[in-house]
Amino acid sequence: MKEIFVDLDKCVGCLTCTLACAAEHSNSKDIVGAMLEKVRSRIAVESVGGKPVPLMCRHCEEPACVDACMTGAMQKDKVTGIVTNEGHEQKCVGCWMCIMACPYGVITPVEGETRLALKCDRCGGKEVPACVASCPQGALIYDEAKVVAELRRHNAAQLAMSKAV
Repeated sequence: MKEIFVDLDKCVGCLTCTLACAAEHSNSKDIVGAMLEKVRSRIAVESVGGKPVPLMCRHCEEPACVDACMTGAMQKDKVTGIVTNEGHEQKCVGCWMCIMACPYGVITPVEGETRLALKCDRCGGKEVPACVASCPQGALIYDEAKVVAELRRHNAAQLAMSKAV
């Protein structure tokens, strides 16, 4: 199952991922339209010690948000592994139990006429999520964990060899 991984060495904090996320979830599917529609991004970039750190839902193996959801709106798809509270018969009522349960703090409240817990839905099953596709630095990687592990091991070996010379 593919996951979104972050290469913190490559992230420059340009926020292109957040803009692409908002655009993907807007009616217009473009950044200007997303701004006019006031669509919020489902990915955040926090600063830790002056270094940008992109944060998004990890779509956990055993998601605490699903267990905490009192309406059953938050569900994990058994095939894709995507955890979302949208597109199901049960509706999110904005009780924020999922926000309290999420260990990563990546579910945010949307208040207004309709209360909704907002989180990454991996762009509804697109081949490559918009945040990953838009990253100009290649800091976001969408692949199987073993592929990413092999890539990191290869990069570490190259770094070790460059320092040995």
